[in-house]
Amino acid sequence: MKKLIAVVIALTMLLCFAACSKNNAPADEGKTDLEYVKDKGVLVVGITDFEPMDYQDKNGEWIGFDADVAKLFAESLGVKVEFVEIDWDNKIMELDGKTIDCIWNGMTLTDEVTAAASCSNPYFNNKQVVIVPAKNADSYKTAADCKELNFAVEAGSAGEAVANDNGFKVISVKDQASALMEVKSGTADAAVIDLLMAMAMTGEGTSYADLTYTAGLNDEKYGVAFRTGSDLVDSLNAFFVSNYADIEKVAETYGLTDALIEQK
Repeated sequence: MKKLIAVVIALTMLLCFAACSKNNAPADEGKTDLEYVKDKGVLVVGITDFEPMDYQDKNGEWIGFDADVAKLFAESLGVKVEFVEIDWDNKIMELDGKTIDCIWNGMTLTDEVTAAASCSNPYFNNKQVVIVPAKNADSYKTAADCKELNFAVEAGSAGEAVANDNGFKVISVKDQASALMEVKSGTADAAVIDLLMAMAMTGEGTSYADLTYTAGLNDEKYGVAFRTGSDLVDSLNAFFVSNYADIEKVAETYGLTDALIEQK
């Protein structure tokens, strides 16, 4: 009799647990990414501080090529956009954990990224370049010239990967802006960052007037990453095509027209 009562109690607890689990199931379970984003009414975009792609104006608003196009895409979906600064080294974990809905931040379409996420068609040409003090530029025109330098690189970035591929001595920092600061302060001899950022943030008239870019280390393309299998990929690719004229205007605003990849 005691055994029978114990079995009944165990079954009752199991049924209660199952019912509670069902009632507490995630509200987005079974939804596509597009449905999930539309239902919550906001597209959460993972970024870092990366001029001219994503950076803040004097009022604290996120602007830049990627930020402006992300706003247009969110508007086309009928939702708001929210920008969240992330640790770039943890970008895929942030994406899979649904703290963000996409990574849209001058992101290089590396094998690592495309294996871990579903990505849009490429929209920009780019390369990784060496940053050095302008006074030293003539001494560091090729990758071979730079072998003895100490480099600052963004953790988890394409720049870090290329620097390692070239056998450079590296220290990893939070983002590309931090890498520039390391060179400016003299705590690193050089940095590896994206060409588009180098064009916008170094040289005369910038905050890094004493720095310049020299050796190009590779050729690469930018894309936007979504969770694996996300239907937002097709939505964005279609948006790229149907709104290409508007995207060209945004590129012109930030002086990036030459790097833009035509969308067809």
